Amino acid sequence: MAEVEAVQLKEEGNRHFQLQDYKAAIKSYSQALKLTKDKALLATLYRNRAACGLKTESYVQAASDASRAIDINSSDIKALYRRCQALEHLGKLDQAFKDVQRCATLEPRNQNFQETLRRLNTSIQEKLRVQFSTDSRVQKMFEILLDENSEADKREKAANNLIVLGCEEAGAEKIFQSNGVALLLQLLDTKKPELVLAAVRTLSGMCSGHRARATVILHAMRIDRICSLMAVENEEMSLAVCNLLQAIIDSLSGEDKWEHRGKEEALVLDTKKDLKQITSHLLDMLVSKKVSGQGRDQALNLLNKNVPRKDLAIHDNSRTIYVVDNGLRKILKVVGQVPDLPSCLPLTDNTRMLASILINKLYDDLRCDPERDHFRKICEEYITGKFDPQDMDKNLNAIQTVSGILQGPFDLGNQLLGLKGVMEMMVALCGSEREMDQLVAVEALIHASTKLSRATFIITNGVSLLKQIYKTTKNEKIKIRTLVGLCKLGSAGGTDYGLRQFAEGSTEKLAKQCRKWLCNTSIDTRTRRWAVEGLAYLTLDADVKDDFVQDVPALQAMFELAKTSDKTILYSVATTLVNCTNSYDVKEVIPELVQLAKFSKQHVPEEHPKDKKDFIDMRVKRLLKAGVISALACMVKADSAILTDQTKELLARWGCSGPKLGTRAGG
Repeated sequence: MAEVEAVQLKEEGNRHFQLQDYKAAIKSYSQALKLTKDKALLATLYRNRAACGLKTESYVQAASDASRAIDINSSDIKALYRRCQALEHLGKLDQAFKDVQRCATLEPRNQNFQETLRRLNTSIQEKLRVQFSTDSRVQKMFEILLDENSEADKREKAANNLIVLGCEEAGAEKIFQSNGVALLLQLLDTKKPELVLAAVRTLSGMCSGHRARATVILHAMRIDRICSLMAVENEEMSLAVCNLLQAIIDSLSGEDKWEHRGKEEALVLDTKKDLKQITSHLLDMLVSKKVSGQGRDQALNLLNKNVPRKDLAIHDNSRTIYVVDNGLRKILKVVGQVPDLPSCLPLTDNTRMLASILINKLYDDLRCDPERDHFRKICEEYITGKFDPQDMDKNLNAIQTVSGILQGPFDLGNQLLGLKGVMEMMVALCGSEREMDQLVAVEALIHASTKLSRATFIITNGVSLLKQIYKTTKNEKIKIRTLVGLCKLGSAGGTDYGLRQFAEGSTEKLAKQCRKWLCNTSIDTRTRRWAVEGLAYLTLDADVKDDFVQDVPALQAMFELAKTSDKTILYSVATTLVNCTNSYDVKEVIPELVQLAKFSKQHVPEEHPKDKKDFIDMRVKRLLKAGVISALACMVKADSAILTDQTKELLARWGCSGPKLGTRAGG
């Protein structure tokens, strides 16, 4: 009975095949295979399923099914030819040639077999020629690079050729098979920057898309050596090593959808231990004084890209939990660094921001309240553990840590503001005679006033405290920061003309002072960026945005700042551009609801006369004329870890409004 049903399923599969429904055909053949023990029928079913595999481009499965048919009948010419086709697609030309050679022996007059023989023969000869050429090229390049007497230009050319070869699969495999990893490690040992760079970039190409090679290279180089190379002061070297480590991580985790090559499909490699070891070393880099600012940034970049889940539909957040348990305190230490303190770790302008972004991503990746409570407790213990009446520097680190968290997960930062002693310490630091104490305290107050609806302390005490500091301090660095705090508080009404926080004309005066500081090149870049931060809030006011776009020197000064290495300014620049062009979301006004609100004496949002279309169009034209496009081009090229999703969204919003109008104006 089962045999009869198997024959019927075979016929059903044949009908599906003729209708080109190959998935249904595979299903029928597979069911039939389970019901029969008849060898002839088994061979036919495997052969037919192999044909389906070829049609669906499942070449590994097709080759396997054809092989099973050949095991039953070694002269099954259809199975032999189908396996030949599958093997050719898999790049196994030698094996494919043997199969079609057998087919041609069984049917010498078959023109199709003869043509396939000729084609495969040509392909094999070409492959051998390339392989021979690659062999000699690889050998020659290493000879030149390892010979200290080689001419400089020959060395440079050999190094560049080696990098290109490492990016090609044939070249990468040939380097690997020719003891290339050991030779590349010799290049690293020379400690000559150009040779070390060439070796790192070649290794990076060899790791890409190949799990087995990546594993061997990781173990041969050792993760501690890779991290020490990334820790150097040289920016180019640090970035190259970061790319190598990213290629290794991608291959080990399968993030680059690596393909099986050769016999690798038979290997089952457990990479979890290696990935955990990499994460552990990156966390150690964060708090090591031996690591340069560039190296610390690259370690943070790698953690930002690879620890939190990219797809929240995937339930496994074990990497995040591991980092929270083993590295959150280390990340908090980076966030709490004060550049002016002697004990400060080497930093760049972007280091603390990258650490804040990482904290935010880790917190967002937590799945439940117990996980968030654990995260919060670690932060609380770290901050309160820093409070020390005898050591003001520790208190400074504590407030700087709160300030950094407020730039990440604000809700968590707002909870930490409520800790006993935090607000009191901020007020005490504001009254300190030391400049850095005041700077840290004022910046913390600014970040605490981001969401006024939840920052009750700032609403109650912020304006008077900041005004007092602004009036009494003669330090420009502190003055500009207190002004930004006042700008934030003054823009609480958003674009609503009827909800101005300050007296008529006060907002314009604040903006004028911001523009003045922005254009003052004698002030350091780190301080001038705060002027843009202030404008990012003040330009919600239509009078301010209209004055700003008419001030060409101020616009160009902002654009030049956007092109500097300090990328912490990008969000503020993008926000200012969006405000100036009204590219933000505007709620639809329903006349009936407006009338109802007026009748019930509720506040109705008012549109400023200068927020009408003609004014917006004119502002866009002025921005284009001042050179906004070149600034935008630099901004979008920033590293993805620095260019946050919020900044990308703001740039996209501006792009949807500004360039269109610019095209019409120029055309």
